[in-house]
Amino acid sequence: MNTNYYTATEVADMLSVSKRTLSCWEKNGRLVPELEPETKQMIYTLEALCKFNPAFKNKSNKWDEEMKTKPNRDYTSVELFAGAGGLALGLEKAGFKSVMLNEIDANACATLRKNRPEWNVIEGDIANIDFKQYKNKIDFLSGGFPCQAFSYAGKRLGFEDVRGTMFYQFARAVKEIQPKVFMGENVRGLLTHDQGRTITTIKGIIKDLGYVLIEPRVLKAIFYMVPQKRERLILIGIRKDLIEKANFEWPAPYKRILSLKDSLKKGILYDCDCPKSDGQQYPKRKREILDLVPPGGYWRDLPDDLQREYMKGSYFLSGGKTGMARRLSWDEPSLTLTCAPAQKQTERCHPEETRPLTVREYARIQTFPDDWEFVGTQTSQYKQIGNAVPVNLAYAVGRSLIRLLNDIESDEIKERKVPIDNEIRQLELVF
Repeated sequence: MNTNYYTATEVADMLSVSKRTLSCWEKNGRLVPELEPETKQMIYTLEALCKFNPAFKNKSNKWDEEMKTKPNRDYTSVELFAGAGGLALGLEKAGFKSVMLNEIDANACATLRKNRPEWNVIEGDIANIDFKQYKNKIDFLSGGFPCQAFSYAGKRLGFEDVRGTMFYQFARAVKEIQPKVFMGENVRGLLTHDQGRTITTIKGIIKDLGYVLIEPRVLKAIFYMVPQKRERLILIGIRKDLIEKANFEWPAPYKRILSLKDSLKKGILYDCDCPKSDGQQYPKRKREILDLVPPGGYWRDLPDDLQREYMKGSYFLSGGKTGMARRLSWDEPSLTLTCAPAQKQTERCHPEETRPLTVREYARIQTFPDDWEFVGTQTSQYKQIGNAVPVNLAYAVGRSLIRLLNDIESDEIKERKVPIDNEIRQLELVF
């Protein structure tokens, strides 16, 4: 995959648009592809993309520099809703030292303990944990609280009004611990959940707790050495008394987008092909049908009679249903992994063999190291991996957070930023 041009699929992923939209842009001259002489396929050059959107100029100029990030000291962390450790492992690689991790799922806790016996894993309901023992002793708190609706009996909901939700428990931990910085991660849908009222309430509560929220951003995993079309909403909060010293920058993207081949074959991510492991299997008839689906294809690539047989009533419904009977392609990133690779609505079939992805293949697409072992039944292992934050995405965000904490504790930043802020205040008074 060349770093100076991109295929239509890659550009569509990067811009969060469909290939149909790209075709419309091509027709009206907004963004026109070129013929690549060697492969004879239509591609988009970096030069054309930069003209279309100047943000592409910053595509890969800082990744190598950011990889050199090191903590000025050991920054302590607490993680909530830790799952199987994708976020924790990425943050550890960035330089954080875990003080405590909480998770309610027994198998996920067993996974954490098996791989990191030294971690303090607290198993059980977060509502039963007293966080006051960590007050002013923790630099950073993180967690992926579930997206839940709030009850809007009043005009404006405060901290106590959202009791009974997992966000309340996350906010309670922030209130009791008072970390310098916190990070919440969630699905993209949180931004529009309940017509936007959920995120508005969350922002208000964070402000009331004494934190400044960096404007939330959806990060595409494909930009951060993750061969998967996964998106996570990231919320970063900085304690108000530290905001004048803070200088947060989102992580720079990697120089290219990795494909499924990069995760399952020896190469840039791993020094060997994917190890063999257990995995689900298809029933005989389903395997016979999926045998006819080409790499990168789905149910519409089947003969009409098999489309009708496989889709049943869904055949007559509107919508693309592109996840059904879907076979992955070696040359593209994987679709977002779900908690089970053989679900009919979200098929994740191997690009060559007619079978679901194995447990180890799932783990590689989430960029877990091969020595990270998962505990529990096969179903539980798939679920743990499918719910995880990709390790390399967590690592990239973790480096940005380490730089933020380095800045907060830097005398140089303190001396540089405060006078500038004072000058801004004086200008505001003048005008």
